[in-house]
Amino acid sequence: MPGIGDRLEGIHAVTAALHAGRVVSLTVERGPAKSAEIQSLIALADETGASVELVADVSSLAATSAPQGVVATARPLPTVSLGDLVSRAARPALIVLDHAEDPRNVGAIARSARAAAFDGMVVSSRRAAPLGATAFKAAVGAFEQLPIAVVGSIADAVRHLQDLNVWTIALDGSASDSFYGLRILDEPVAVVVGAEGRGVSRLVTERCDVVARLPMAAGVESLNAGVAAALAMFEIARARGALS
Repeated sequence: MPGIGDRLEGIHAVTAALHAGRVVSLTVERGPAKSAEIQSLIALADETGASVELVADVSSLAATSAPQGVVATARPLPTVSLGDLVSRAARPALIVLDHAEDPRNVGAIARSARAAAFDGMVVSSRRAAPLGATAFKAAVGAFEQLPIAVVGSIADAVRHLQDLNVWTIALDGSASDSFYGLRILDEPVAVVVGAEGRGVSRLVTERCDVVARLPMAAGVESLNAGVAAALAMFEIARARGALS
């Protein structure tokens, strides 16, 4: 399967990849290179065998507007199959993104998934945010430890998850059932979060085992996808006693 994360930027994302031994080359701006934080990063690059180049400006190499003075080329992280993702845990908890289009949200969700002790993320290869430098920067290193399955169809992935005995829950602000207190949260479960604004698609919603809402105060607009995903994942972590 193709990999992800071969281009990285930002101190935290690059540091995490260095610790994972993935970085091949590092490009650093001379100004920021004088800081203790960047000096530690350069030292880690030397220890792991990554080449280091000092330049006047890395902005022409960066995908984001704030690369923090550092850009790296790395060996890609391998993605996994849906079956492998489920088999990695006895009671898997997965987050499924139904065509999320904002890479910053995708990265933030990955970061929340790691904090909530989730076992993996499922994303679409079509009409979705690329898992590139922007998502990795927002994830602050989470992708180095969060297995990712890339699928062609989220609707088909939901069916496959059900065949693998995983409960699927679509988040929908108009649903009658509350997500909080669902009895299946302690079971193998996958939470499906939709695209910003549009939510979970009709077909995916129809295929999920449960459709539930995150209760909110009256008159409040729907939550940002990243916030909704975080609330749902931490509720599952709480229900399972996974939080310290």
